[in-house]
Amino acid sequence: MENEYEHRLIPLASIKSGKETTVSPTVHGYLDRIVNVFFIENPDTKEWVLVDAGVPDTAGNIKQAAAELFGEGTKPACILLTHGHFDHVGSIVELVKEWDVPVYAHELELPYLTGQLDYPEGKTDAGGGLITKLSKTFPNTGIDLSKHVRLIPLDHKVPHLPGWEWIHTPGHTPGHISLFHTEDKVLIAGDAFTTVQQESLHKVLTQQKEFNGPPRYFTMDEQESFRSIRKLQKLHPQAAGTGHGMPVFFDELEAGLKNLVETKK
Repeated sequence: MENEYEHRLIPLASIKSGKETTVSPTVHGYLDRIVNVFFIENPDTKEWVLVDAGVPDTAGNIKQAAAELFGEGTKPACILLTHGHFDHVGSIVELVKEWDVPVYAHELELPYLTGQLDYPEGKTDAGGGLITKLSKTFPNTGIDLSKHVRLIPLDHKVPHLPGWEWIHTPGHTPGHISLFHTEDKVLIAGDAFTTVQQESLHKVLTQQKEFNGPPRYFTMDEQESFRSIRKLQKLHPQAAGTGHGMPVFFDELEAGLKNLVETKK
């Protein structure tokens, strides 16, 4: 198992990088330079699950955030991947070597996580913004997690997290998933939608809140991505953590999703 992204430091970081956020009493976010990772706790067993694995060379930061939440020497029951872009799996090889835990992903994402396929290069003409212009320089190669990655259960249950379900939200990538707690109405969207304009360097650095679809420069099927947003809107989430941007809640979340859906009618 090799890390194609090892030591490919991403020279971008929000002024809020390193900030921990709370989505719900059992869901905590951590801003890893320009992307969020999430820690979801099972309150009955005290196990926890890591959602996504940040950008390259930040495994130490993620482990430190976990230690602050759950104690020194802690490790997750598993790692869930919303998808396999470099900013969501950048530190996964180091984390898996350290923790030796299974990694779960959707079957349509597995080719990118077993070294069979690469993602398309970033689209520098996708909507403007300095990050869009830089996107062709971002890593797009697949990663080989063959010995650790597993197919997420087909019954839509989330391993180790009763009450949670995974939802197929394709568009950004073919096998993109989001996570939803059906009783508490808590959503982990991944990059299905964002709460920052990820194409804009200034807005990413300041984390200026703004509802958007997935980062356009890496989105493989934009029409499909907005069908996925409609699917999430119909769940009427009350709290949401996204792959990029700050958590959102209640009326602000409802209005933001409604506006996104209506602009694409």
